[in-house]
Amino acid sequence: MKQPLAYIHPDAKIASTVVVEPFVTIDRNVVIGEGSQIGSNVTIMEGVRIGKNCKIFPGAVIGAVPQDLKFKGEDSLVIIGDNTTIREFVTVNRGTAAKGKTVIGDNCLLMAYCHVAHDCIIGNNVIMSNATQLAGEVEIDDFAIIGGGSLVHQFTRIGSHVMIQGGSKIGKDVPPFITAGREPLSYAGINSIGLRRRGFTNEQIRDIQDVYRYIFQSGMNTAHAIERIQAELPATNERDEILLFIKNSPRGIIKGYFE
Repeated sequence: MKQPLAYIHPDAKIASTVVVEPFVTIDRNVVIGEGSQIGSNVTIMEGVRIGKNCKIFPGAVIGAVPQDLKFKGEDSLVIIGDNTTIREFVTVNRGTAAKGKTVIGDNCLLMAYCHVAHDCIIGNNVIMSNATQLAGEVEIDDFAIIGGGSLVHQFTRIGSHVMIQGGSKIGKDVPPFITAGREPLSYAGINSIGLRRRGFTNEQIRDIQDVYRYIFQSGMNTAHAIERIQAELPATNERDEILLFIKNSPRGIIKGYFE
């Protein structure tokens, strides 16, 4: 693990099997788990926790202070799970007093030039394609895929198993299990291919489609659609996840697309 051309603060806790390439800087109060690889010219600043078997590619900067004028130097963290890959020149800022941490889960892929701002919470198995930019306090749930060059407004939430078109401007919450695209960003159908790949049955997918027909294709407003769904559709895990997501959405969800 020792690399004479890297700077590792003596207080950093680096597992013995971590590979550190030349010209890396690792600050104090950093923990890196077994089997991780840190590429050349990576900068890992104070307050970072990286799990096992992660790959950080050259030029990434992890744990820089938030780009938030409200930040007053408080202690905060970046927490990255196991088996996550962070490609070239990705930037991940640590948290503020709002949440105290920025979190990236297990088995994620952040492609080159992505930015994750302060206090974002990213779930497991998330893919952020090249140059996706997250503003502060964004939440992305498990298995979401965001197309390259997308811009995500602060406080926005993206649901699980969502696929979003590249180049999107995401200013409203995107509920789970769907695809979204066009300008302005709109509901474009169920992510049926992704759901099948992850083991959802045809019956589960049909149930999800039934819910979204009420929400996006019935002509009802969202509140009325929710009342009808609760009265007329059987309770399932997927139905309840969708309804809970919408009820807990202060920003409101994206709209349906109409020709």
